[in-house]
Amino acid sequence: MDPSLLEWLVTIGGLTAILGFDLFMIGRRVHEPTIREIATWLTFYLSLAVAFGVWVWMHHGARYGMQFFAGWLTEYSLSVDNLFVFVIIMNSFNVPRRYRQEALFVGIVMALLFRTVFIVLGGVAVQRLSWTFYLFGAFMAYTAVKLLRHGGVEDTGGGGSGGNNAVVRFARTHFNATDRWAGVRFFVRDSSGVRAITPMFLVALALGTTDLVFAMDSIPAIYGLTRQPYLVFASTVFALMGLRQLYFILGKLLNRFVYLSQGLAVILGFIGVRMVLHALHTNDVWFINSGRNFNVPEIPTPISLTVVVGVLALTTAASLYRTRGVPSAQ
Repeated sequence: MDPSLLEWLVTIGGLTAILGFDLFMIGRRVHEPTIREIATWLTFYLSLAVAFGVWVWMHHGARYGMQFFAGWLTEYSLSVDNLFVFVIIMNSFNVPRRYRQEALFVGIVMALLFRTVFIVLGGVAVQRLSWTFYLFGAFMAYTAVKLLRHGGVEDTGGGGSGGNNAVVRFARTHFNATDRWAGVRFFVRDSSGVRAITPMFLVALALGTTDLVFAMDSIPAIYGLTRQPYLVFASTVFALMGLRQLYFILGKLLNRFVYLSQGLAVILGFIGVRMVLHALHTNDVWFINSGRNFNVPEIPTPISLTVVVGVLALTTAASLYRTRGVPSAQ
């Protein structure tokens, strides 16, 4: 796949404009969206991603079309898991409802920034250092085991979520903090005139720590499905679209998707195996088999797409069946 400069410019410009419009225009309107508004925007974003995948399929071939869909679905799943942790963080800090839009805005922007940095770093590693697939594969396996051991999204944040986050605990211990909310402001003057950090500052720290961990998980995962920077970028940005709207749905379904982390663990573990097989197949590390390739099969993209879709469908169905009759969270 060799996208032209025009394709890159149009894709970057178009996706940035759409995502920016939602974040900086609609997201700044402080209100809780209605079900109709949520459904409209989610339908638009999902249709846009599917249309892009079909376009890639038609103009660059079925192989790359399937890589996009597999990458997009995997990234979207990780973004949903990320959002569940957002919900937990908001609740643990008792963020007032009128400020949750602003906090969510901060979280999504940081998620985009961290993923962009890791896309660039991951792309350089993949293109120039083929042995990094061993490291990425091992990291995917470690993440899968971690998810299986935790058994829930509450623990998917590295150092705990919300007020238990190690970074947040450090900030509370070493900086002057106030309990007074001041919108999106991170610093205010306390009653004695001393500068103090606000609860929103602590929320941003917790969200940022979560975003960093999920970026470290998601970018190696997408590079395990496609080594095309163009598809990595598009899959990642499409997966971040509609998160603001999804937040208000997931907040009510937090206690329903009980097998989400297990499903993600299976997907990440599968991707880890795929990356290690690729590393062995293209091995050039001198101390492994004297730098010679191993005669091992590689997992084709159609199988990867089937596994991702199948696991997500099974996880969702099993979660909803397991929690049937359980009322949604309020």
